[in-house]
Amino acid sequence: MIDWSDTQRMMRDAVRSFIESEIAPNVEELEHGDTPPYDVLRKMIKTFGIDAMARTNFEKTIAKEKAIAAGTYEAKTPAKKDDAAKEMMRADETAMTMIPVIELCKYCPGMVTAMGVSMGLTGGAIMSKGSIAQKERWAPELLTLEKVGAWAITEPNSGSDAFGSMKASCKRTEDGGYILNGNKTFITNGPYADTIIFICKLDEEGIEPKQRKVLSFILDSGMPGLEQSKPFRKMGIHSSPTGELFLQDVKVGADRLLGETEDVSARSGAKDTFSSERSGVAAMALGIVERCLALSVQYSKERVQFGQPIGQFQLIQAKLAKMEVARVNLQNMVFRYIELSAKGHKPTLAEASAMKLYAAQAAVDVALEAVQIHGGNGYMAEYHVEQLARDAKILQIYGGTDEIQITHIARDLLSRE
Repeated sequence: MIDWSDTQRMMRDAVRSFIESEIAPNVEELEHGDTPPYDVLRKMIKTFGIDAMARTNFEKTIAKEKAIAAGTYEAKTPAKKDDAAKEMMRADETAMTMIPVIELCKYCPGMVTAMGVSMGLTGGAIMSKGSIAQKERWAPELLTLEKVGAWAITEPNSGSDAFGSMKASCKRTEDGGYILNGNKTFITNGPYADTIIFICKLDEEGIEPKQRKVLSFILDSGMPGLEQSKPFRKMGIHSSPTGELFLQDVKVGADRLLGETEDVSARSGAKDTFSSERSGVAAMALGIVERCLALSVQYSKERVQFGQPIGQFQLIQAKLAKMEVARVNLQNMVFRYIELSAKGHKPTLAEASAMKLYAAQAAVDVALEAVQIHGGNGYMAEYHVEQLARDAKILQIYGGTDEIQITHIARDLLSRE
């Protein structure tokens, strides 16, 4: 794949037009006002039929799972299609998930984070590990963003060492339920979440904390003992509300234990989640880099110093050239990911980590160069590169820091024979 197909390009242009008319004029309010991003995201999802597609896919999945559970499922012989047609269909499906990410990140990268955590991480966790009853109860409204979801793993003293330093706990009760306690922080959508995946350790006597089972529970806002903080003030991605969760003796039934069994480990689920999240960072970085480059090229043509446009100076040209190299590399990463999906493959955790490591560093480097090209103006909030530079930095932190990506890549390389 060396370029978008005609179908993908049409989708891109339609999404771009929506964002430029509905989101770009309201960036100030979304970033610095009191307007949560969910209503405009819902409008975008509805405009492009993403909600209807999600419902259709959900209904098919549930019908199949129920038939398998009842022993009545009969695998149908798929209609014959040539391999090229199948691959094109899968490529288009994947591209349609990447294109809104790229276009949104040109203006509000935080909105991608808010949407991705709700629909992708929270809804995805339930669809991946939940029971049929749990999927029917919680997933549809998360997958369509009718309700807001949060995925709570990080704690004040457990960042990169999420499981090793985890203090949040659950205890079995005599009636077969659980009591949850703990504090989670840096939780995307935390202040507004309707549904929360709460990850904690099973408190069992005689078992060392590091050896304890890690379980996930599905919580609803308003449950007794659950408190959601107000949004934090952050360096960037202001359009993504982030907060803290406090749980004190929250009583839940076994029906809220993800998968409705203690045999479903949150460790393996988190690994799958991180792999998916890290791959998506390449698309986020591409959007940031494309916007920074476009703004920098335009500014280099218009800004005159020493009697000529600054784009005529070799030092500025060198910066623009390096930014273009980063853009091409990121675009190729996105295209490769689409091709992998078309072939029915997924990147390994190490490959996804490599994508995130490069993409995050490239986005930060390009955004800072864009500020440098704009000079004093680039440091001012009225010039968009200032916001993008702040927003880009989070890509090196969430979903695993750069240092964690290096560890995962190196361990994979060293484990090969």
